[in-house]
Amino acid sequence: MTSRPFFDAIEQASRDEITALQTERLRWSLHRAYGQIPHYRQAFDAAGVHPEDLRSLADLAKFPFTTKHTLRDNYPFGMFAVPRAAIARIHASSGTTGKPTVVGYTLKDIETWAHLVARSIYAAGGRPGMAVHVAYGYGLFTGGLGAHYGAERLGCTVIPISGGQTEKQVQLINDFRPDIIMVTPSYMLAILDHFRAAGLDPRASSLKTGIFGAEPWTNAMRGEIEQSFAMDAVDIYGLSEVMGPGVAQECVETKDGLHIWEDHFYPEVIDPVTGAVLPDGEPGELVFTALSKEAMPVIRYRTRDLTRLLPGTARSMRRMEKVTGRSDDMLIVRGVNVFPTQVEDQILRFDALAGHYQIILSREGRMDDMEVQVEARAEFFGPASDEQGGALAVRIKELIGVTARVTVLAPGAVERSLGKAKRVIDRRQG
Repeated sequence: MTSRPFFDAIEQASRDEITALQTERLRWSLHRAYGQIPHYRQAFDAAGVHPEDLRSLADLAKFPFTTKHTLRDNYPFGMFAVPRAAIARIHASSGTTGKPTVVGYTLKDIETWAHLVARSIYAAGGRPGMAVHVAYGYGLFTGGLGAHYGAERLGCTVIPISGGQTEKQVQLINDFRPDIIMVTPSYMLAILDHFRAAGLDPRASSLKTGIFGAEPWTNAMRGEIEQSFAMDAVDIYGLSEVMGPGVAQECVETKDGLHIWEDHFYPEVIDPVTGAVLPDGEPGELVFTALSKEAMPVIRYRTRDLTRLLPGTARSMRRMEKVTGRSDDMLIVRGVNVFPTQVEDQILRFDALAGHYQIILSREGRMDDMEVQVEARAEFFGPASDEQGGALAVRIKELIGVTARVTVLAPGAVERSLGKAKRVIDRRQG
């Protein structure tokens, strides 16, 4: 095994070196988008900008945004900068709210992606020769294959079980003894339940590191997982429109936010309402521009994820704070802005309550009603969990500012997700 502290030398580069590289690659990406993709040529012309107008990184603010609607309006292949025959792979979103967003990769893009996921696993503590249990879903979703190719690139042994078959997940973890698991944090809680149901001590498992992504999760959930499994739990960030997992990674030695791989992605944080670029340290909506993608050089993609940019620590590249939620996931209940992660953070402060929950919204007349359905831990189910459910309702009112009914359910009552958890059921009309 190697003992080197970094996977790539660029992780230690100075700010000036990173800025120079980003400026060069950004010019290349803007020219590629303008010259090869009709949408960008029309959008740049309409905004009165040209790739030659970029003289510094700050000039990127002059260029128009790309949104999920942009990708759907150009479905399926209108955002590709190469002929379809040059595309080595296609991924897509689920398309549950309309047409899916389609992304394409050249062979070089796949190579870059694998390399950055390998870099991410290394930053999480992974090393060549370790076994990686990949429980992200395979298919059009980027999670499974992204993790798979990255782990192979690092020189790990890959166990490609995908999502579902939770009892088998536990069996293979117990039998194959992987060092690392890559999965959504909510599904890791389902795996934890099955460990306990099988009479197995999760702290005695072989797992040393969990690399969790694809949905917002709190530091309270990190504590729950780390304490239950005696493992390090770190965050990975990515989205298919920009690449997939491996855009940013939390380092195991600091666990203080995710280092963005700035040699391949240029981040901005904007005011979600005005679109104005905010200075580092200010919270807002995360925007990414791809700096090296051949097939789909996306420019200023509005992720809808809420975070802020911070200086580097374990690596010299800037960090993004743990995503607190999405601007399009924000709930407005009786005029109060509520994010599911705020509720989750409070739930996990109670010993008798588990991390499995759903927020049910309904409307009686003109008034919104918010119910939090949360499972009790098996050893506390009964008067103790009911008492803490009442205390949770008080804390939600005091700290979040909204009145909620808390219903404590029996262990196993909340439906388990094989991928991203469905935290909110909104039954309001209009």
